[in-house]
Amino acid sequence: MTQYEKLPLREKLSYGFGDLASVLYWQTFMVYLTYFYTDVFGIAAAAAGTMLGLSRSVDAFFDPVMGMVADRTQTRWGKFRPYLLWLCVPFAVMGVLTFTVPSFSGSGKLVWAWITYNGLMILYTAINIPYTAMLGVLTPNPADRTQLSSIKFVFAFAAGMIVSAILLPLSKALGGDNPARGWQYTFIAIGIAAICFFLITFFNTRERVQPPKEQKTSIGRDLLDLVTNAPWLILLATTITFILYVALRSSVTVHYFKYFVGTQTVTLPSWLPKIGGTQEWHLEGLVSVFNTTGQLSSLAGVILVPFVANITGRKTAFITLFLIAIAATASFYVLKPDQLLAMILLNMLGSITGGPLSALLWAMYADTADYAEWKKGRRATALVFSASIFSQKQGWAIGAAIALFLMQSVGFVANTTQTPESLHGLVLLMSVFPAALGVLSIIILIFYPLNEAKVAEIGTALQARRAASGEAKPAA
Repeated sequence: MTQYEKLPLREKLSYGFGDLASVLYWQTFMVYLTYFYTDVFGIAAAAAGTMLGLSRSVDAFFDPVMGMVADRTQTRWGKFRPYLLWLCVPFAVMGVLTFTVPSFSGSGKLVWAWITYNGLMILYTAINIPYTAMLGVLTPNPADRTQLSSIKFVFAFAAGMIVSAILLPLSKALGGDNPARGWQYTFIAIGIAAICFFLITFFNTRERVQPPKEQKTSIGRDLLDLVTNAPWLILLATTITFILYVALRSSVTVHYFKYFVGTQTVTLPSWLPKIGGTQEWHLEGLVSVFNTTGQLSSLAGVILVPFVANITGRKTAFITLFLIAIAATASFYVLKPDQLLAMILLNMLGSITGGPLSALLWAMYADTADYAEWKKGRRATALVFSASIFSQKQGWAIGAAIALFLMQSVGFVANTTQTPESLHGLVLLMSVFPAALGVLSIIILIFYPLNEAKVAEIGTALQARRAASGEAKPAA
């Protein structure tokens, strides 16, 4: 497959199913995990913050290890695809155990939470890093990579919409008066779906971009290549601050609606089925509408991003879209609890412009893997992506921990009436604090050097090298 041949649409769509599976869990981690541990599992906010912060930070250091293992894997299916086959069932089983609330004492439950959550995150790393690295080896074509990344995130936001729309209502329907049982049953269903989606990706994709045949490398050399890859380092810092921007806000969204917004009386057109007329909206309905409309807007943004990136370039598109998203986020500082329409519309604006940012970042990470091969003559695709996922996890670990510790510091206590200080803290975490981190992320990305012309130059040079050495056949 030469650089300019098109990747079949069927294969692009099949690749997207892997993120559909992954994000069924990742969206839960982002939006509902802090709520699950404080209000369902029964852990104090500070204890949950400590567990999530330490666990994600420790797990994040496993990411580069997994990347190096995957880069050195040799099977008839390729380097990365077989992990989807091998690990999809253990991953689903551990998901069910993580969202099971045992009948233990307080300390026993905390031990269970530490063991199951860490087990789930290790398996998530082991299956998701090879899956993500496939973005860099399915095709060498930069335009196809942007589209492939966009499709990947279309499926990701579809999963996000599913979780946002059904997780709380489904767990309530399945559990009735027993929320813990509802969460357990919900993740049995999610686990079965995730297994099917990972297998669709495995059976319908092929790895085509191989390391140079003459490549001789070691772990030390791979790590040295990575930490001296200037474009990758800039993307790493950009990703950490971007994820902090998202994590602070997402970690308190349910708490914000439960304690700041509260139950609201909403009047909608009478012709709307089930929701028409005047009625009270409670937590499940408010959060589901807020998150689902946000995910739908993100999905629309991801669909449009290849067209925007082709016109402006990926770096300019990222900065422009992020500035709009930051402004929408900061606006939450002035909103009152009854301004539901403004909350939903601002969230939709922030999502349609902020949603595509991850897709742009992942496409640029594939370019940094090409840059390393062009500069050093060596390629470690999974290490590039694994260390990037490391930055995501660190961002989520720090963001969730900061959110929970700040909530604790202003007197937050779950399932009680909050103090004015606690409510003000929730507002800040939904608005000003994440907006400041977003500005920092943009400042860092300004220094990213791989514009469209440079990427094209690198692609042409690598194509010539591969043609001279002979391209390896795709894995079966």
